[in-house]
Amino acid sequence: MGLLRKFLNQTRRPEGLLGRIMLNGMNFGHAFVADWAISLMQDMLNAHDVNQIAELGCGNGRDAGELLKIYKAAKLTAVDYSPLSVEKTIKNNQAAVNAGRMKVIHGNVSDLHSALEPQSFDLATAFETIYFWPGLTRCFEQVFNILKPNGHFMIVTESDGRDKISKWFQKRIDGMNTYTSSEIEAALNSAGFAYIKSTHHKSRPWLMILARR
Repeated sequence: MGLLRKFLNQTRRPEGLLGRIMLNGMNFGHAFVADWAISLMQDMLNAHDVNQIAELGCGNGRDAGELLKIYKAAKLTAVDYSPLSVEKTIKNNQAAVNAGRMKVIHGNVSDLHSALEPQSFDLATAFETIYFWPGLTRCFEQVFNILKPNGHFMIVTESDGRDKISKWFQKRIDGMNTYTSSEIEAALNSAGFAYIKSTHHKSRPWLMILARR
């Protein structure tokens, strides 16, 4: 495997020096799509209804920190299956961790019941991560189970499943799969989610999907 491919594969499970470089780059690379999605979500959810947040696939922790800025009364549990991502998320949000507002744990989205209590969260988020989840419906069922009744699940992707750039990356990153909004919605329905709203960016292939348990 060439160096470029090794580096690109760090997006799936960052580790070592290349993983640290990748995670540092995520601060800038994913910020625009994340902030776009969060701004949409603010218009859809009442902040008073969000007290417990699960950030799934937290990466470097940038988005976890942004969520706590928006939902000032909430507490957040960040989960990632990369120990390096857990380390970086804690480091980048040390004040929130020290204040008891954020907890960061090592866990797998396909086995959330081992890490998180059922029906405990008002909101679950997944920024730029479902590409690597091992079976959408199975993983979405795990998310469904940790949400409280009427809890929400926000999915954010830079790919709409058809854009050429993401297809290029998919060919070079092991285990990566991009999805159309219809495919994501079908998996959410199969997992039990009732209300699903998809928003496509006007000029980019970005998707924000908000589902309610």
